[in-house]
Amino acid sequence: MSKKWFILVALVLVVAAILSACGGQSAANNKGQNTNVDCKSPDVFCVGLVTDVGKIDDKSFNQSAWEGVKEALSKGVANKIDYIETTDAKDYEANIELFAKKGYDVIVTVGFALGQATQNMAKKYPNIKFIGVDQFQGKKVDNVAGLIFHEDRAGFMAGALAAMITKTNTIAAVLGTDLVPPVVAYKEGYENGAKYINPDIKVIATYHPGGLENAFTDPEWGAATAKQAMDQGADVVFGAGGKTGNGALIEVASAAKSGKQVYCIGVDTDQWLTVPEAHACLVSSAMKLITPGVFDLIQLAKQGKFPSGNYYGKTGLAPFHAFDSKIPQKVKDKLKEIQKGLMDGSIDTGYKPGTK
Repeated sequence: MSKKWFILVALVLVVAAILSACGGQSAANNKGQNTNVDCKSPDVFCVGLVTDVGKIDDKSFNQSAWEGVKEALSKGVANKIDYIETTDAKDYEANIELFAKKGYDVIVTVGFALGQATQNMAKKYPNIKFIGVDQFQGKKVDNVAGLIFHEDRAGFMAGALAAMITKTNTIAAVLGTDLVPPVVAYKEGYENGAKYINPDIKVIATYHPGGLENAFTDPEWGAATAKQAMDQGADVVFGAGGKTGNGALIEVASAAKSGKQVYCIGVDTDQWLTVPEAHACLVSSAMKLITPGVFDLIQLAKQGKFPSGNYYGKTGLAPFHAFDSKIPQKVKDKLKEIQKGLMDGSIDTGYKPGTK
């Protein structure tokens, strides 16, 4: 092989390395799209998504938000979509600005931790619409919609289910950090939902001891905490904390496969579809319907009907899937009764925002 050929190969490798390091771009991001689309053109509608450090394939809220963006492309609402994965929290604003400078029409930022960065960039780029998933809008900014949910209601339903299927009268929750209000809402709802069914039930609820940088990306801690809860008699475990919670689900599934009668409950999305490793125990999931919520807001932005401020998405329990025949009809009926009560206000979850 000639010296000139070696130089050419080396240059190709260097260019490839540079491109792979730019803004989280990858071939998969733009699959099926015309990558030459100019987002600054008035006839083109572009949507970008910035994750928190949980990554796009977290099988939870980042992934669910990205599915909503992809739906906007598949249904012809968006002409081009892309995402950037954040690896360090200090890069939140820089990652958002990568899309802003390219002329993207809508930027979706995922997670409570991106709240301040989203506000800052929205003020700097008033002509761009921003969707902040899990970001409560205290002070309204005209071009920002906070997609938020009544996580306490979903948690309440999960807790009620857990209380009705436990045999040991002890259940558990493995959670992300209490620095994130939605996690606290899940936890409080779960505890109060269980006690709504049985005031004497024991609930072992454990928050991750770390901060925002690792509380949702620690499956090893999630697994160890779930095992500890099972050792203390818990036979239903609620995993609410991204990959940390997924670690708990998979640990419970391992125990179920070994013959232990234990169940687990997922979070945010229908985790039967995203965490197949947990099928042995996954009776349901406490869902906030992020995907349709993101899609709806993107569509409203395209139609010129973007609602600034707080926009509440729907919550509920996922189907029981393989466990459907094992859930007594009286349990299903009670859950429907509770869901109705939560919707019409006759049942209070007991969650008070701002408290832990």
